[in-house]
Amino acid sequence: MNAPLPDVPEVRVVGLPQLTSGFDLVERLDLAMHLKVHGPLEPMGGERLAQLADDVVLRGRGGAGFPFARKLRAVANAAIKRGVRPVVVVNGSEDEPACRKDTVLINRAPHLILDGALLAAEALGARTLVIGVTRDSTEASMTAALAERGLSNRRGASLRARVQRNPERMVTGEASALVRSADGGPALPPGRRVRAAESGVGGAPTLLSNAETFAQLAIAARIGPSRYRGTGLYEEPGTVLLTLSGAVARPMVIEAPTGVPLRYILQLAGAPPLPQGVLTGGYHGSWLNAVAAHDAVVSRASLEGLGGALGAGAILPIGPETCALGEGLRVAQWLAGESSGQCGPCRLGLPAAASGLADVLNGGGPAALEALREITRAVTGRGACKHPDGSARFITSTLAAFKDDLAMHVLSGGCGRETRGVLPLPGESTPGGPSGERLVVDWTLCQGHGLCADVVPELITLGPDGFPAVADASVPLPLRGRAQRAVRRCPALALRLERPAPQPPSPRPALPSAPGRKALESGWS
Repeated sequence: MNAPLPDVPEVRVVGLPQLTSGFDLVERLDLAMHLKVHGPLEPMGGERLAQLADDVVLRGRGGAGFPFARKLRAVANAAIKRGVRPVVVVNGSEDEPACRKDTVLINRAPHLILDGALLAAEALGARTLVIGVTRDSTEASMTAALAERGLSNRRGASLRARVQRNPERMVTGEASALVRSADGGPALPPGRRVRAAESGVGGAPTLLSNAETFAQLAIAARIGPSRYRGTGLYEEPGTVLLTLSGAVARPMVIEAPTGVPLRYILQLAGAPPLPQGVLTGGYHGSWLNAVAAHDAVVSRASLEGLGGALGAGAILPIGPETCALGEGLRVAQWLAGESSGQCGPCRLGLPAAASGLADVLNGGGPAALEALREITRAVTGRGACKHPDGSARFITSTLAAFKDDLAMHVLSGGCGRETRGVLPLPGESTPGGPSGERLVVDWTLCQGHGLCADVVPELITLGPDGFPAVADASVPLPLRGRAQRAVRRCPALALRLERPAPQPPSPRPALPSAPGRKALESGWS
């Protein structure tokens, strides 16, 4: 089974490095080394910075690919119209199990990200900078980087900068969830769609983009549009950071120019010569079959034209030895468990879709397949955030990419291959056997929200009164990850995993002591 990815996997470069310059010299570029490698950076006016982003065709690198210049101008116009100071937010959450590019940047080149964020803050006249993270390593690295620049959150500072630590969950990387947590609320989408450019942190217009986007802005500002456009494709210049995992020799982050053949990137990571399929864009992305993966190049347009997605840069091949639909089911179940539980498509639709996919794999036949397609159609476009859409897209793409396997499951009851757990997911253990832990409800805290029953219905059901009924048995190892998510999702903190205390050994009859024997008694720049 594929273990969860390390925070900072191996980093490789195709061609000349830009974002990863200096990685061959030190593990982490502190401010002094950062300036030696990249040099100083002069501030820019707002329109000049927006024009630079236009000239290098800079799009958000967090998945949506929104043009950065349009976002920058929208925030500036909203701030001028309302007469308020805007806010700049760096999204370094990256809670998808298959993504590590932003985590690598924050851990190894935090000042490159801060360069871009401070450029934007200076251009907009912002006086607040928030960096959202979810890992111990990213929190420590970014906190140290702010201290190295003399930045803090103290009152009276010309720029108040702080690190916002959030839980490790898929939905905490959603823009509105990060804004909500920065305002002191839970790190969950608010249940309604609000444009951060108009009303974000503290109700102020907020420029929010992911860590790599700000780092790319800093590179473009230093070398200029002409040199920046000298790398990669004309329509999508520059380099991209890709996270390679799945059926590879070892997971890694690769910086590569756009236009490099995808098959070369896969070969560099040690993927199978003839992969059964390649998941592009991560767990909200889409699959490419073997032929499309061979023809694709690393670019947003190329991948989308073949049915894939660049997204947040996660690339996951699988080999011919695993059941592709079984791999898809594991991810679909995890995505259902990562729901914030605030709207019907997420709270009800995603668990129903995962159950529907399981029915298809377990021989439910054409009726089960049609029911699954109905569920994914019903979920799409109706959620309070993009999580239901991305999850439905993943399931739909899985069905479309592996039609031969799907036909064998629907018509013959299976494809004959085991599900080997190639796609990395957090909190998984070796299959089979009990974990030795039990789910326990603190009835003095439980308020009957029922979210736990949606995550792990095999262990928790809702009684007639709407309160959970927990199975009085040890949690099986294959369900331990979802049991942990159920504990994290409980808004009342009423659910916990407990390992029973070891039983004392049975008392032995006292022995007479032998004669003579005695008992034997761990800077803002």
